[in-house]
Amino acid sequence: MLNSKMKNYLITGGAGFIGTNFIHHALAERPDWHIVNLDALTYAGNPANLETLDPGRAERYLFVRGNICDSALLDKLFSKYNFTGVVHFAAESHVDRSIQGPDAFVETNVTGTFRLLEACRKFRDAGKMPEGFRFLHISTDEVYGSLGPDGYFTEQTPYDPSSPYSASKASSDHFVKAYFRTYGLPTFVTNCSNNYGPYQFPEKLIPLTILNIMKEKPLPVYGDGKNVRDWLYVIDHCDALITVLEKGIPGETYNIGGGAEQENIEIVHLLCDLVDDRLGRSGSKSSRRLIQFVTDRPGHDRRYAIDATKIKTDLGWSPGHTFEDALASTVDWFLGVTS
Repeated sequence: MLNSKMKNYLITGGAGFIGTNFIHHALAERPDWHIVNLDALTYAGNPANLETLDPGRAERYLFVRGNICDSALLDKLFSKYNFTGVVHFAAESHVDRSIQGPDAFVETNVTGTFRLLEACRKFRDAGKMPEGFRFLHISTDEVYGSLGPDGYFTEQTPYDPSSPYSASKASSDHFVKAYFRTYGLPTFVTNCSNNYGPYQFPEKLIPLTILNIMKEKPLPVYGDGKNVRDWLYVIDHCDALITVLEKGIPGETYNIGGGAEQENIEIVHLLCDLVDDRLGRSGSKSSRRLIQFVTDRPGHDRRYAIDATKIKTDLGWSPGHTFEDALASTVDWFLGVTS
């Protein structure tokens, strides 16, 4: 029996990287939250990420294996748990995979988001939606396309996606905004910069590089390595999302950035030095010797950089960790997990 004083949140894709961190963070920071984690457990989802919850938090957490495209399941969950809100992480998110097979990205990112919005609309139209309900859609700065050497993405930047992944996320963003304008659903969109931190699946740059360094395997770097990304520590991202849920204005978009622009090659160099320091490697054994420049991928955006002024000014959020400290903590986490 659920405690009637609890706020019930549906978290989609909570067995993935950012979703896992969000659930850990939210259960720790909000003792009146009960979380239902709906995840299809595709290749990047790992329910074991949440097996370390202590008993007090574990009793406020429920895992449901299922697909956000399953309308019948969504209706059943909404009816049973009377959700206070939805935090929508579930997505296919790897650019290279989207180039090789875009179908899954359209199915999950576009159709899945539509099915979830429809479930919310039916929930509201049936008169069951609690006061203060919120639908938070987590998106990416990649929907804005590529920046030159100057300037930043703002919430007014026109969409200009370059890959099937970013095109599918752009489409889902538009659906979320349309459901606010057409149906009055209390939705938010957040567009974040590149995340890093614990639990990240090792296909992305930082965890892949750390693990390859440990195994002394080649460190592939696309093109000249000078593509620039703004890096956001996942715990800071989770804190920003709770801030948007609790303080944001429905219908608004909020950009979330870490204010830590780095070239890809700089990231690889930093990781080589951090891991080498911890493993006692130096001189001819330096892991920088493992770096290999490879053919650039199609449509590789040159630079992303977020202007997070709006969320800082309007909602009072700013990153709580420095890039240097958070990157070192991330290295230590992966070394601890794999040792």
